[in-house]
Amino acid sequence: MNVQPEPTVEPSDPVQLRRAFGMFATGVTVVTVGGDCPHGMTANSFTSVSLEPPLVLVCVDQQAIMHRSLIECGQFGISVLAAHQEPVARHFANRRRPLGAAQFDAVDWVPGQVTGAPLITGALAHFECELWRSYEGGDHSIFVGNLLSVRREPEADGVLFVRGRFRQLDRDTAELADGVPAWQAAARGGVTG
Repeated sequence: MNVQPEPTVEPSDPVQLRRAFGMFATGVTVVTVGGDCPHGMTANSFTSVSLEPPLVLVCVDQQAIMHRSLIECGQFGISVLAAHQEPVARHFANRRRPLGAAQFDAVDWVPGQVTGAPLITGALAHFECELWRSYEGGDHSIFVGNLLSVRREPEADGVLFVRGRFRQLDRDTAELADGVPAWQAAARGGVTG
């Protein structure tokens, strides 16, 4: 079998690098802070770090409003979005949305019981965190949060982000919502079920 190698991506080319990073499928979250100036941001750079102590991380561009908000507030919430919540993800990714409390008028939310951070209603999971550590990571900062509370929905699917697009996995057919079989998506670097 003769397979032609894919072209090499130059790490210094931000467009090609973003496309290469986009081959890794992720879930989608909304990171929020409460207090006097509440703010929300769509993020797919979220992951668990440790069970003992219970830690998670989120990466935030140093130029983003959320960067300053996380440092000033010291506590934050994370809502892991469900498959039907793509419009919520798009809302909090829109740079033209209203800022402050008004940005939450377009979505259903509840205040976190511990932090007061807005948590998106209908999300698959909610995490409330206090800022544990932060690390410089190039043009982003890596914020590590110590978990203060956790809530999850038992049986629901999440919205996925891969190749610059939102997608959903159909559990019954093991296909992406756009009709690509899971095995074929895996062969192309997509999502498996």
